Amino acid sequence: MHKQPALVLPGAVQMRIKSSQNSTGERLSQTKSMVLPEPDTLQKPINRHRRNQSQHNIDGSVGPQIVLKGEYLNKAKIGEGGKKLRKNWTSTWVVLCSNQLLFYKESKQEAVANLKPGGKADGVDLCGAIIEWTTEKSSRKNVVQITTLNGQEFLLQADHFPTICKWHDALKKAVDGLSSGAGGKSCGRAALNRSNSTECLPRGTCEATKPKPKETKSEHRRSIMFKLNYSASDSADKNGVKNRLKKFISRRPSMKTLQEKGLIKDRVFGCHMLTLCERERTTVPRFVKLCVDEVEKRGLEADGIYRVSGNLAVIQKLRFLVDQEEELDLGDSQWEDIHVITGALKMFFRELPEPLFPFRFFDLFVEAIKIKEPTQKVQAMKKLIHQLPKPNHNTMKLLFHHLRRLLTKSKENLMSTQGVSIVFGPTLMWPEFESGNMEVNMVYQNQIVESILIECVEIFGPGGV
Repeated sequence: MHKQPALVLPGAVQMRIKSSQNSTGERLSQTKSMVLPEPDTLQKPINRHRRNQSQHNIDGSVGPQIVLKGEYLNKAKIGEGGKKLRKNWTSTWVVLCSNQLLFYKESKQEAVANLKPGGKADGVDLCGAIIEWTTEKSSRKNVVQITTLNGQEFLLQADHFPTICKWHDALKKAVDGLSSGAGGKSCGRAALNRSNSTECLPRGTCEATKPKPKETKSEHRRSIMFKLNYSASDSADKNGVKNRLKKFISRRPSMKTLQEKGLIKDRVFGCHMLTLCERERTTVPRFVKLCVDEVEKRGLEADGIYRVSGNLAVIQKLRFLVDQEEELDLGDSQWEDIHVITGALKMFFRELPEPLFPFRFFDLFVEAIKIKEPTQKVQAMKKLIHQLPKPNHNTMKLLFHHLRRLLTKSKENLMSTQGVSIVFGPTLMWPEFESGNMEVNMVYQNQIVESILIECVEIFGPGGV
């Protein structure tokens, strides 16, 4: 009798095939990686054509998420690794991503329009960065300072306040998000990837504990360095130096004593007009008289007198000698260029703590120059000038009569009344606080000086002090 072959159910065959496939797959996955992913984490399929891109993102995203689209801002780098850098403002295309700030020379649209390849961006890691408003690091308005963990310092500025305010808030929000961490992930390092493999290693619970040893190590190193650098003997030496400095400062003579002994001399440049005239026992500073006399000797016919600038280094040398109150001969060959003397005289007036036209008279002179009737205007100006302190009045009288004599040689020196007033308007008067429009103030300053020049004899009388 022939034995009938045992019947094998199709379901059993399928179960055997599945079990063999499962065991084979397990062996392959074990040989493929020594670290198995957690069962609850599902790996997304990796695109083999974008292998390099997928290795840098644990979630399979192509790049960092753009938080704030690009915009032109003024940027200056002022620090690198704790070292101060020279401030140099440049207009930069700025893009804010989720974890960094990118700087481009120009926007992508402009690069395409100019047929240029997209330039490489300079990135700033925002993890742990400090974002704050600053008014000390720049004279510009609307400035935000960015200080990174590695010691880089940047300034961002925009003329439009709402624009820079938007960037400030977005930067603060991005930094706060990085510091708090999304899902417990540590700041400053992306997901960990396995080398020579297209799979990412899950971090699991180790992420929260890994940065802590690094922080404790850095703190431990700092404490060791502090102990090495500042030993007990060093602190004792420092205390000794401090005590000696305190004794020296307490025994130091006063400024008045040093001035009486002639060790410290009062300056001429930058000294208040009243103080200087009291010290010199005169109503017109000696330096002003010396300059005016020298210009009238050999400079009235010089081309562009008072308009042309002299050599700044020589002007500073002359200023130093004047401040030392040494015997000064402006006819010496080293002051041969008459524009050096005129430049020093203009510098003297510009550096006065209070201008020749005192602050409290600025608005009064502006109101007087607005008077349309010529005779009333001249009388109003004359009344104000005679109310000035005597040193201011007499210095003004000497200077304006000198400028009138200069204008009699206008064919030779090519200077007009308007040209002289443009030079001396902002030099002799300016407001105490720049509250209004600077351009409007400058127009009034020029008009006031021009009006006094024209009516010099009527206002001051004949020449001479």
